[in-house]
Amino acid sequence: MLLDFEKPIAALEAKLGDMQSLASDSDKEVQAAVKALEKKIIDLKKETFENLTGWQRVQLSRHPDRPYTLDYIYEITSDFIEIHGDRTVADDKAMVGGFGTIEGQAFMLIGQQKGRNTKQRQLRNFGMANPEGYRKALRLMKMAEKFNKPIVTFIDTPGAFPGLEAEERGQGEAIARNLKEMFGLKVPVICIVIGEGASGGALGIGIGDRVLMLENSWYSVISPENCSTILWRSWDYKEQAAELLKLTAKDMSTLKLVDGIIREPLGGAHTDVKWMADEVKRVILETTAELQKISPEARVEQRIDKFCSMGVVRE
Repeated sequence: MLLDFEKPIAALEAKLGDMQSLASDSDKEVQAAVKALEKKIIDLKKETFENLTGWQRVQLSRHPDRPYTLDYIYEITSDFIEIHGDRTVADDKAMVGGFGTIEGQAFMLIGQQKGRNTKQRQLRNFGMANPEGYRKALRLMKMAEKFNKPIVTFIDTPGAFPGLEAEERGQGEAIARNLKEMFGLKVPVICIVIGEGASGGALGIGIGDRVLMLENSWYSVISPENCSTILWRSWDYKEQAAELLKLTAKDMSTLKLVDGIIREPLGGAHTDVKWMADEVKRVILETTAELQKISPEARVEQRIDKFCSMGVVRE
């Protein structure tokens, strides 16, 4: 799948492929032209992806080939064991979690999971968790705290499921309880926005000692489309809404709402999943080592202070 801003690059790459198929080792002029075109493509990629608009990064975060939570978990762990159910209602397939070992250290890994085809999307409810999903996540976090294991959450959701049945089963209460309980967890908590981070659906597993974002992810109280619908009564202004919401990783870091940005390979995480997973693993291990040097009491205090200072204005 090609996004609009990728089409000029794809056209050059197609031209390069034609030139390479025609070129021979002895034709020095053609070889020189091929090298020049390769450099031009790299320069165009750098210029394009370094200057993406907010809406373009939203599009990239939704790329159908972009790695999802389980893709990262299976890449970075050696023995992931998924744990099911909230012990109350059901097992929400939009929220996954379990224990896994990274470089010999056990972690509790939790995140929203989307689907790649129609059947998977229905099963995963497009990554929109019900109350039982957030209750399952909290159950797993408490289990990690009991066994003194660090927690990593992967945030990738267009929002919590807004259906009537979800509200009847206490969607707001489930998310609010997660917020309250995550502030007091005595083990290190690392939250990573890997794709879409929308509304309370993202916040429900987003309270941590370190909140990080992938370079082409977004994090906001509302999606650009819904913001456009509310403000302009139309989806046609979603690009302007994306700019005004300041939802990119760079914007969020500048506003000190996240603690860091994890770089992606040129072209996005989907262009080299193995490299991206290795980078995420490296950041998890380094951040965990840093957090484990701090006492549990100090970590909790710092976590609370960090979130309480957000949005504070002093005159």
